[in-house]
Amino acid sequence: MSDSNSLTRRVFIAGAAATAAGLVMPAMSQQTTTPVKPPPLPADLVKQFVIAAHVDLDKTKEMLGNEPRLLNATWDWGGGDFEMAIGGSGHMGRRDIALFLLSQGNRMDMFVAAMLGELEVVKATLSAHPNLLSSHGPHGIPLIAHAKAGGDRAKEVLAYLESMRSK
Repeated sequence: MSDSNSLTRRVFIAGAAATAAGLVMPAMSQQTTTPVKPPPLPADLVKQFVIAAHVDLDKTKEMLGNEPRLLNATWDWGGGDFEMAIGGSGHMGRRDIALFLLSQGNRMDMFVAAMLGELEVVKATLSAHPNLLSSHGPHGIPLIAHAKAGGDRAKEVLAYLESMRSK
């Protein structure tokens, strides 16, 4: 075989591969399109859910059963004060509501962990980010207030936070 024949074969094979890729790629891009998101939840529904989770387990369960997308929805009280339902249960000391929401897959945060008395979660978070000791949850409520809202179950967390503040 001469060099011109092998060069021609190489050009042919490369051209065929490029053509095949050109035919396959558009078909692949159609398969990987982003699914259309559902419309936003009605603002009033989100607000009602967040309010319910402050004090009413039955209503929280009912509303979440009717609209599962409420689980991680956030209400904007204004001025940078954003709150999820679990945040309301956290500062109100509603362990039952927080545990229900967590059982449904709600996001956990350090404020709720403090109220629930989950000392290891609070310690690990503050060990990694000590400046969070002075952070605030919904409505500007400090971390230590969440531990106080947890009552006897959170007394170890409260003692730990008080010891950290005195350092």
